[in-house]
Amino acid sequence: MSGATPPDGTLIAMCSALADETRWSILTALGQGDASASALARHLPVTRQAIAKHLAVLHDVGLVETVHVGREVRYHVIGAELSAMARHLDAIGTAWDQRLSAIKHIAENL
Repeated sequence: MSGATPPDGTLIAMCSALADETRWSILTALGQGDASASALARHLPVTRQAIAKHLAVLHDVGLVETVHVGREVRYHVIGAELSAMARHLDAIGTAWDQRLSAIKHIAENL
């Protein structure tokens, strides 16, 4: 993915991944800087193995990528994907606002 508007299936997968509280916490922590699964496990009330599984889900939907630093694998948030997701959700909200405004206009002019 390149930061363009994600296809609906991708958007659904991203939203599903972020619906999990632990994955949201991981993504928030990674927003502070790249980190390994072990480093994240020290700061979150989840085992390193569980963190690794959650990171795999975030990686599979394109929200994080791996960065190799020596022998350590760190994870990095892909901000462009989050921005594309936000733009897509904003477009949905704008379309609904326009529909509701049209309904209001019709109702007021009856």
